Amino acid sequence: MPVTRLDITSETPFAGGQSFGSVGPYSHLKGRAYFSVDPLHPSNRTITDIEMAPRDSEGRVRFSADFEMLQPADPERGRGSMVFDVVNRGRKTILGFNSAARSMDPAAPLEAGNGFLMREGYTVVWCGWQCDVPDDPHLIGLDAPPTLRADGSPITGRILHQFQCNEPTNVFLLADRTHNPHPPTDPSEPGASLTVRDHPNAPASEIPREQFQFVRVEDEQVEPDLNHIYLRGGFEPGRVYQLVYTTTGSDVVGLGMASVRDIVSFLKYESEQDGNPCAGAIDYAHAFGASQSGRFLRTYIYYGLNDDERGRMALDGIIPHVAGGMRGEFNLRFGQPSKDVCYIIPELYPFADTEVPDPISGDSDSLLARMERSGNLPKIMFTNTSAEYWRGDAALIHTDFGIMRDAAQSENVRRYHFSGTMHGSGAFPPQTIRAMDGLKGQLPYNAVDYSPIQRALLTNLDSWVREGKPPPASRHPSLDEGTGVESYTLREKFERIPGVVFPPEVTRAMRLDYGEETHLGRTLELPAERGEEYPAVVSDVDDDGNEVGGIRLPSISVPLATNTGWNLRHPDNGNPDLVIGITGGLAGWTLPFHKTKADREAAGDPRASIAERCDSRDDYVEQVRRAAEEMVSDGFLLEEDVERETEMAAARYDYWTNGNSR
Repeated sequence: MPVTRLDITSETPFAGGQSFGSVGPYSHLKGRAYFSVDPLHPSNRTITDIEMAPRDSEGRVRFSADFEMLQPADPERGRGSMVFDVVNRGRKTILGFNSAARSMDPAAPLEAGNGFLMREGYTVVWCGWQCDVPDDPHLIGLDAPPTLRADGSPITGRILHQFQCNEPTNVFLLADRTHNPHPPTDPSEPGASLTVRDHPNAPASEIPREQFQFVRVEDEQVEPDLNHIYLRGGFEPGRVYQLVYTTTGSDVVGLGMASVRDIVSFLKYESEQDGNPCAGAIDYAHAFGASQSGRFLRTYIYYGLNDDERGRMALDGIIPHVAGGMRGEFNLRFGQPSKDVCYIIPELYPFADTEVPDPISGDSDSLLARMERSGNLPKIMFTNTSAEYWRGDAALIHTDFGIMRDAAQSENVRRYHFSGTMHGSGAFPPQTIRAMDGLKGQLPYNAVDYSPIQRALLTNLDSWVREGKPPPASRHPSLDEGTGVESYTLREKFERIPGVVFPPEVTRAMRLDYGEETHLGRTLELPAERGEEYPAVVSDVDDDGNEVGGIRLPSISVPLATNTGWNLRHPDNGNPDLVIGITGGLAGWTLPFHKTKADREAAGDPRASIAERCDSRDDYVEQVRRAAEEMVSDGFLLEEDVERETEMAAARYDYWTNGNSR
């Protein structure tokens, strides 16, 4: 059995013992899961370097991970469905479905929010999958074995980092954010290289080797710390730096996918005697992952790792959220799972869930090919915001880019675009400074909260898996229907709006050649050889600048503002010609309409004013109510969220008409 032991070290009441509808109170369990997998088993053969991991006396590979769970105190009153939350850099994300505030402090108590997941009786599970998570008791990580040569020594190879700062600095940790670093094998390595560019699609300039060192400089004191890079003269805010050097020591990072598969199978199938706290209470399992974790799920799908060692299907439903067309370094030698920077992730292709030919390479493949061959194909909803489309890669998941038409769709898949939204759900009123990093945009951040759509889609997914009830048809920018256009063509529509500066150069995904062993999980060519750019298709916009394709919340279909998935960097943070999100969260903006016709005419704003759109506050709220009820009919909103949408509409109206319009 791959899960050899599940140690529960604590069990406490969740949310202070609060009762959630007919389900009642929840328990919060914490502990550690222990794994043992067969490196020669067919279900594990796509895990890179698993054959190079240390083995026990039975020839199996052992590892362990942090574990947490929210479970109905009386499991028989639960729904019988599990939601596995693929943690993002060790942090929980699924409670966003409850519209719960997300704290930047991982030690903060879990907030129940509106209690949606609990009222619906879902069991929520977290288990570590990422082996470079910092050593923090409040983060959920994986302890993975090393990749070793036959003589037991660690391997050596090349590694690539990308850096971008928002204020001047002369030093960076050799890791994404604060994750576990990879020090250089030789700090004086002549072949180490550092380049800089202002735009990810632009050529790079080489920085002379003598200008950077593998040391840390603090308070003008040089410290012999090989986990940092120091640049004489400092790194310039907003510019994009890439560093390549040789390091020693790699973990078997792909075992993170085995940990997800095997803990889910354990909780679904194993008995109470085996130590399963969910025995007999879980019939179906779904996974949700956002951003990094969504890219993890796209990688998990691609490698077909959903069948356990007994041939049983682990996940029945999967929602990779805001992953666009990307995967990540989740099954790569010297992989850095935390790394989310655009246009340097190996092996983007294939993008789509159906076979789409690559007109350049001649290959023909699909993301689901391995899962389809196994016969155990889960139901999948690929969900993206406008931000991943403006990044340049989201439309590739539903585009035959050789003929520039919509790609065919698997019957087990839906593709949904949340119109007029940004990477992370927005907060109202619009923020001008981002809490997570202090970064400013040229316009206030997008304020659209899309969690109501997520609640409806999870409900639809569970019904699809349980009852075979098909969810609503896919909604996204469509080339066939004319709602999808290339991003650069929208310059004139946006520049009509006073105060809006369109990106001088849009961002596009590109072909990257990492050498002939990339398909084996090894990158021999660093940095990659850059090839052709892919077309960047986004939703077309109406006269207000709001998107016409995708699922449109009342904020978009009955708007009081223009809402986008892109936002340029503020000059205070450097490189103002570049969009926010080349490293870190992708951002959009919200810009309200003027209050009256006279106001907007004085400002030269072609967008109709609030007064021209509705007669009164009550009139606007009623328009929103009708739009919300239509979403309920279409299956994209739950009935319980109609009242919430109207309350938010009233708040928007009051805010924009009471001195906050510009």
